Amino acid sequence: MSQQTPLEIALAHSMTEEEYHNTVKILGREPNYTEIGVVSAMWSEHCSYKSSKKYLNGFPVSAPWVIQGPGENAGVIDIGDGYAAVFKMESHNHPSFIEPYQGAATGVGGIMRDVFTMGARPVASLNLIQFASIDGDSETAKRHRFLLRGVVEGIGGYGNCMGVPTIGGQTGFEECYAGNNLVNAFNLGICKSDEIFLGRAEGIGNPVMYVGSKTGRDGLGGAVMSSAAFDEDSESKRPTVQVGDPFTEKLLLEACMELFQKDLIIGIQDMGAAGLTSSSFEMAGRTGSGMIMHLDKVPAREEGMTPYDFMLSESQERMLICAKKGCEQAVIDIFHKWELDAAVIGEVTNTGNMELFWHGEKCADIPIQPLSEEAPVLDRPVKEPEYLKTIKNVDFMDEDVNIQDTFEALLYDMEVVDKSWIYEQYDSMVQTNTIKGPGKLDGSVIRIKETGRALAMSADCNTRFCYIDPELGSSAAVMEAGRNVAMTGATPKAITDCLNFGNPQNPEVMWQFMMSCEGIKKACKELNTPVIGGNVSLYNETNGVGVFPTPAIATVGVNDDMNKVLPSSLQKDGNIIYILGDTKGEFGGSLFLKKLFGKVAGTHPEVNFEKELSLWNLVIDANKQDLLVAAKDIGVGGLAIALAKMAAVGSKGLDVDVVLLDQKDMFAESLSRAIVEVEPKNCDAFEAMAHSMGVTCANVGVVGGDEFSINNTIHMEVSTLKDIYFNTFKKIIEQDL
Repeated sequence: MSQQTPLEIALAHSMTEEEYHNTVKILGREPNYTEIGVVSAMWSEHCSYKSSKKYLNGFPVSAPWVIQGPGENAGVIDIGDGYAAVFKMESHNHPSFIEPYQGAATGVGGIMRDVFTMGARPVASLNLIQFASIDGDSETAKRHRFLLRGVVEGIGGYGNCMGVPTIGGQTGFEECYAGNNLVNAFNLGICKSDEIFLGRAEGIGNPVMYVGSKTGRDGLGGAVMSSAAFDEDSESKRPTVQVGDPFTEKLLLEACMELFQKDLIIGIQDMGAAGLTSSSFEMAGRTGSGMIMHLDKVPAREEGMTPYDFMLSESQERMLICAKKGCEQAVIDIFHKWELDAAVIGEVTNTGNMELFWHGEKCADIPIQPLSEEAPVLDRPVKEPEYLKTIKNVDFMDEDVNIQDTFEALLYDMEVVDKSWIYEQYDSMVQTNTIKGPGKLDGSVIRIKETGRALAMSADCNTRFCYIDPELGSSAAVMEAGRNVAMTGATPKAITDCLNFGNPQNPEVMWQFMMSCEGIKKACKELNTPVIGGNVSLYNETNGVGVFPTPAIATVGVNDDMNKVLPSSLQKDGNIIYILGDTKGEFGGSLFLKKLFGKVAGTHPEVNFEKELSLWNLVIDANKQDLLVAAKDIGVGGLAIALAKMAAVGSKGLDVDVVLLDQKDMFAESLSRAIVEVEPKNCDAFEAMAHSMGVTCANVGVVGGDEFSINNTIHMEVSTLKDIYFNTFKKIIEQDL
């Protein structure tokens, strides 16, 4: 490296020539090696959001119940009775493709730290994971079975050891993920609404403290690695994947919970992407302060580490604290009690600069605010994708389709069948608050035993919808996540997002991103579910092939009565089934079109926020009045598959006769629809309520018997239906073990 010029070193760190010259301007001199490492990390796509920031402005972020919006470790909403929910979702896509177990595990660990750094105890996790097809003998299928097994083991291993239940999620399969599987992790914690901690460093002379695990070289360059596309050499990036230790994180969690009970600190920040660099710059940057850090005082687990290594390491299970002056020993005592390292490594200053020292000698001196304020905000070219011109008009309505065969084809699909092989590896009942866990369909629910309320949550994204229309598809993702929450009887309150896209240097990808943000903005505004935090993951591309737009949306809702949580499966023989909403021949982006005709194409289903909100309100209000027994949204696979899932999970037969313009429409994926189960004595009252709220409502059948039947065109014994639904996935994922 000593042979290279500073500019050459900067370019090797994925900085542009313009960014290098801006660095020289900020410093008033050429940067040294450590400073180049720091700036390259802070200005990486992963940390600076330089390609996406332009389009993130304008998200609705406030509501009376929002306590903390974007800009902190996690968002916070008021959930009543003096309690708050703290939650966020983040990606760990690149690491999970290179090293699936550790990539997924450290993704779970990182998002938990974001939550408990705010003062909240983690109580529930979700995940949204995407792979290429795992069915068959192709090399891609074999590779993705391996990746899926590793990711699931990593998620379960870390979450289970932490004692935090994984209560739901979504698993999808599209060939666009062949070179980049996606792993999005969500976590939610609970705290008192007046006991929230922020990532701030202020007060001249207040000590800066390092706590948690020792620092090693694992994860070096992780933020920069996650800001570039993959190629054939991606395996060589394995050293940039962090290594997690959930047992240490459990100790860190308990130490932090004890710390928060005492008046010892000003602020606390997780060391996530770019490690000590991002945490220190963010803490000081939020208050306009400066900071001195003595890097030789940072606890190390390897010999010969340099200032560069300490600043850029992404070793896990570490926190940076701004303590109150005079409280240093009390903080140290808490962390030593929990067998964790703790050291005073610096102090807050009024210089506005980050001054780094190594054995008494200054090794870096960087202005903090200019580094943040002059971080690149790129206005990348945008261009409507060419493929959109060719996929709109898909003519298949005249095709002769066997309804029974089509139903069975969709029922066997990996996207439809039960994923018990996955969720049974997760402890979903630890902490004993799970009311509705994985495999129970639609939203997942936990109780807040201190208040008698319940929290519902769901993570969703229909990537085919987003491919054929990024704006409407993104709106539909917000609608679906909210609908799944509403189907439990909870009122959706806010979302966090994880925006997964391809290479931002491709104008078509930036157009997709731009339109996706517009779709989220519109939906959140109309549905009154503000965005309180999120994550952007770009460069999900390998050898020039990018993923479909995948704006994962996680919605959290509140149910005032934990004893009134709606199930989503059939409950009792003799009950009446109603279809809510309008079923139309809308097949754009549908599983039907993909499965039967091998196409991801067509026109996106109609998006109507007023109808969506009316549907939510009907189910929520009817549940409050005890008019409903069960509720399930209609999504992938349409009406036929939604009914089949309810029957399989409920282990009950069903005889449905629904009026359709075309029998194929039972597989259509029109939005803003649901199925509800009602006791006969409540039918009149429910129908009157639906009519008063303007929601289309049709009595279509009755629960009971040993057969699943729709319109006398689909017939299947419930025992056969259950066997297909519950056993297919396991046979596929284990076929080469």
